This record gives sequence, structure tokens and C-alpha cells, in this order.
Amino acid sequence: MGILGKFRHSIMYNEAVPGTPRPPRSRFHARSTAEDVTNGLDLSGMNILVTGCNSGIGLETMRVLALRGAHVLGTARSEAKAENACRSVEGRTTPLVVELTDFESIIVAAQKIRSMAMPLHGLVLNAGIMQLPELRQVHGLEMQFVVNHLGHFLLVKELLDNLAMATRSRVVTLSSRAYSWAPKGGIDFDNLDGSKSYDPRVSYGQSKLANALFARELARRAHDKGILSNAVHPGVITETNLDRFLPNTDEEQTDEDRGYIIKTIPEGASTSCYVATHPSLDKATGYYFADCNWEIPAKTMQNDEQARQLWDVSEQLVATILQSR
Repeated sequence: MGILGKFRHSIMYNEAVPGTPRPPRSRFHARSTAEDVTNGLDLSGMNILVTGCNSGIGLETMRVLALRGAHVLGTARSEAKAENACRSVEGRTTPLVVELTDFESIIVAAQKIRSMAMPLHGLVLNAGIMQLPELRQVHGLEMQFVVNHLGHFLLVKELLDNLAMATRSRVVTLSSRAYSWAPKGGIDFDNLDGSKSYDPRVSYGQSKLANALFARELARRAHDKGILSNAVHPGVITETNLDRFLPNTDEEQTDEDRGYIIKTIPEGASTSCYVATHPSLDKATGYYFADCNWEIPAKTMQNDEQARQLWDVSEQLVATILQSR
């Protein structure tokens, strides 16, 4: 796309919060690491929660944020995993149990955080599952939708007051360019349980589209509370637990052969850390980032009507699930 094409494309971008400044172009790129993008930053006094802290880019995100002085609340599916991960990094950390399919664990973790009466300066919604080979349901819903979106939706809702206690707190939601795998019309609200049809790629793509739409709607709803919300694409990282259901990548292929870059874990954690902490983004909200820079997403990710519908449906689903406890 030429310069004129980029200009026209940017003019057509539908901002989630009209009037907010567009993020500046950073000097970082696809090969930047989480340490690179936080180099020189002092995060002392900041409290940042990271879900899925026990492995992969979640562990690296926690390590680097703690290295820069932040107090990191690291969540994992079990007490042992959370404690082991927190012990493995230098700096101040607090382990918490959050099993995203177990809404009771989310409520309990949020209650513990509220009891600390501390502001939350950031949430990095990192945990997720990818392309389950066969349909699995939890709470009567397709599992990827619950783990990747609905559990995080509840967690954020429970912690909004703590986020509002901080100045310019940031919620970073890990989406993916795999949002393009979602159904052509966007979220298929009539098939959230996967019973009408199930395709691992489509369902994963739908959950990643849900992540991005949630981040966009949160930006709109929480703007007056001083809460910033953005979505990120971490890149393709093949050495994490996320890809355990995928076929092995041909290691002899080059990035050029594949048409995309395979990132290391430190590179995969960079965009999350950049969006969660960099001072140049202290007003950016409702945007989508990849390779540490703002990227204009497809129209399906700019669909405010569907973003509002997703929020409303998510509230209804969470209420129903909690009432059935």
C-alpha cells in the first residue's frame, strides 16, 4: 500500500473514543524484546496483574515488569503454578489463582485484590488456549470463548474500582491477527456453544475477535474513569504452551517462506510490555498494536455495534453462570 493508500486508510479508521490522540510511531519493531521496550523505565510503585504468568510470554511479561520495579500480581490455574512462577523471577510478586473457566476462582482472586485496597496500574490479559482439536464446552459455551474472553471479561469487571484508583491505568488484552479466522460476519452469537458447527480455527479466531472488541468497548466505557484499554497481537511464537494442539512448524522454512515472522518468547512479550508501560502511550485507548506499533485493524474489529452487543451478551452470560453456582 502506498503513502496515499495508507493516508486514506487512516482517515477511514473509526476511533473507539473520538478525539483521543493516535499513538505515536515507536522505534521498536518485530525483533524488539520486552527488555528493549522497557529499558530505562522505573515502574516502582506500580501494581500490574498478569494472567497466565506461569509459562511462555506471560512468565516473560511478569519477569520483565518485576525487573523494572513493578509489583506484579501473577495468576495461574493453580496455587502451585502461580507460586512457582512468582518465585522464579526477581522482584516483588504476588501469586494468585485464576482458572478462567472457574468463575468462583475469579471472584475470590478479585476479592483478595480488593482487600489489599491498592490501585491497579495495569492488567495484562495474557492467558489463553488455542485451536482445541475437538469441541469442548464449559458452562454450556465453547471453551475457547470462555477462557480467552468471558473469564477475562469477568475479571476486569470485578477490578474496575481498583483500576479507577490509579491514574491512567492500562488494560492490555492479548488478541491476535487470527481474528481474521472468525466468522465472516464477526461474532456468531447464535453459536457461542459451538453446537451448530465447530472448527478449531474459526472458534479461536472468534475468541480473538471478542478480545479485540472487548478492549474497544472497555475503552469507550471506562474512558471517563481514566482507564485506558488497548488490544495487542503478540506475534507468532511456537515455543509456548499455547500451540500444543498445533502441528509442528517446519523449522527449515524461513520467515519469508512462511510469510510471517516466528518470534522468540522475549520478542513475543514486547508489545504487551510496551503498551502496558511506555510513557508515550499515556493517552492511547481503543487501539490495536502489533510489533510495538499501532496497526489499523479490519472493519470487523471496528464494529462498535457488535462490540456493544458482545458486552451486553457477556454480562448476561456471566450473571447466569454466577447465579447457577
